[in-house]
Amino acid sequence: MLENLNETVSWLRPQIPEETKTGIILGTGLGALADRITDKKEIPYEKVPHFPVSTVKGHSGKLIIGKLGGKPVVALQGRFHFYEGYDMKQVTYPVRVMQLLGIEYLFVSNAAGGMNGSFKVGDIMLIEDHINLFPEHPLRGKNDTELGTRFPDMSEAYDLNLRKLATEIAEKNKIKLQFGIYVGTQGPTFETPAEYHYFKIIGGDAVGMSTVPEVIVARHGGMKVLAFSVITDLGVYGKIEKVSHEEVLKAAEAAQPKLAFIIEEVVKNL
Repeated sequence: MLENLNETVSWLRPQIPEETKTGIILGTGLGALADRITDKKEIPYEKVPHFPVSTVKGHSGKLIIGKLGGKPVVALQGRFHFYEGYDMKQVTYPVRVMQLLGIEYLFVSNAAGGMNGSFKVGDIMLIEDHINLFPEHPLRGKNDTELGTRFPDMSEAYDLNLRKLATEIAEKNKIKLQFGIYVGTQGPTFETPAEYHYFKIIGGDAVGMSTVPEVIVARHGGMKVLAFSVITDLGVYGKIEKVSHEEVLKAAEAAQPKLAFIIEEVVKNL
């Protein structure tokens, strides 16, 4: 994998300013944050050596190089999911590329089902921690010390200072944030009522099919992470309704302007 990574990085490096320290992964329905990126160059994933290709509606599949809040950034408009058939090395490949490009801060967003009874559809949840229920771990296998330590610490997977900054920005601009624990699962089915109930019992506030592998690899590579979930459907025990992917996209898009504003302001203040 390291050989492939080096080929990808060598191909991208001349196109990405050396001072770029911020990476962004734009999740379901949140790709419109890319509209706030200026001076941008867009590269389809299929043109990037060794990159997987996104197959899910709402994930357009472009690598964007430009500026957000006046700072140079590289953004993924569309991510890769374990349920698409990719293995964990492929799912997290772009995060490794960012690491080798010198990215220090990673911002991640996703759509999630909410189990917390105080949540409403369209809420933005700042992720404080996660529970990993994926059947494969992204660091399984031989460890390459060039990429990170064998046993990375996860006591602060989501950077405390970045969380404080995001909270202050939201409060100052009267944007309501929820706070909670994200449960990462394989998918692609939406959860059964019993599963929602189980995830709540074990400590989860929201559940989704992404983010956790990316965050683990980012932390393994020494990056500081800030992540958000847009609550696109509710799995509150006794009040669960049927949900479709189209409804998830609609809810995510409605919340996008507020989340985009928070992320841009955090980037400005790095």
